[in-house]
Amino acid sequence: MHKTLVYVGTYTDPILFGSGDIFQGKGEGIYIFELNETTGALDLRHTIKDVTNPSYLAIDPSRRFLYAVNELKTFEGKQSGTISAFAVDPRSGSLQFLNKKLTHGTDPCHVAVDKSGKVVFVANFMSGSVCALPIQPDGSLGDASTIIQHQGSSVDPKRQSGPHAHSTVLDPANKFAFVPDLGLDRVMSYRLDLEQATMTPNEIPWFQVKPGAGPRHLTFAPDGRHAYIIDELDSTMISVAYDSERGSFQLIETLSTLPKDFAGASTCADIHVSPSGEFLFGSNRGHDSIAIFCIDRGTGRLTAQGHQGTGGRIPRSFGIDPTGTFLLVANQSSDSIVTFRIDQLHGKLVPTGSIANVPTPTCVTFAAGGQ
Repeated sequence: MHKTLVYVGTYTDPILFGSGDIFQGKGEGIYIFELNETTGALDLRHTIKDVTNPSYLAIDPSRRFLYAVNELKTFEGKQSGTISAFAVDPRSGSLQFLNKKLTHGTDPCHVAVDKSGKVVFVANFMSGSVCALPIQPDGSLGDASTIIQHQGSSVDPKRQSGPHAHSTVLDPANKFAFVPDLGLDRVMSYRLDLEQATMTPNEIPWFQVKPGAGPRHLTFAPDGRHAYIIDELDSTMISVAYDSERGSFQLIETLSTLPKDFAGASTCADIHVSPSGEFLFGSNRGHDSIAIFCIDRGTGRLTAQGHQGTGGRIPRSFGIDPTGTFLLVANQSSDSIVTFRIDQLHGKLVPTGSIANVPTPTCVTFAAGGQ
């Protein structure tokens, strides 16, 4: 019987953020839920304990393996976090630990798997570096085959005194990797050799954003011709045209993710396009909302459709189920996963009434097709 599983990463230990705030993690590890595909409710199936700060998760294309960063500043005396590999039980969706490897940088905050399932990519936030690790036939990880340290700074003396790689996103053709670096105000571009599990700087090495914007995450539209960048520090959404041959972006427009009359403190976090390619969503932490945009699929331009409160505080992450029916928000500071139904006509988010209690949730990842 088909079912959709939801994997939720958490903070389990105290962590010092780049803003200087110390956050007390309360999670027990990775939580695994089954999504009710009619109501959007979540039913807890498993809790995978003894996993430290699994703050971001990624599932390989075969859905046989899951990878979780361990967001740490040190591990066994080394200035590095780690990444853990797990085998996914095909019937229950539970996880079996395979192995753990160094990420060769501090506070790894994002992990991605290429579309062939050969390589894992990790962004180390605090040290501002990225690494690539080969995936072995049994799903375990080899030692890092590429380690790249970013250099430089930008205009915000507190948040941008050095590089802060925040995510790694592969293009639809699996040829390029893009790394939004909050500290540099650049989206770095790398060519990939998946057989060798290597990354090399692209001929066009980066896309420059506005000084002080702080790019955090990036996502491609289903057409592969457009992409969207969410900026953490100035709460903006950037639309870009994508040149798939050169691995480069061209600016289309920049819009605010916040209401015009909002005067409080807020920063952006996550970003996703609906599977239909019609809607774009971004999370605001402080305003505690999801910003909603309609996408013109011809031009890639956006039309703001308003905001939906997340029903909690600090929406660190959210995810859209594979059918595009539900959007689930991880409210990090109010210990909840809140489910919304997506209005397929306008992209509006309608609360379903489903609220799952998860301590300090940080990531929502879907896996469909289990038994």
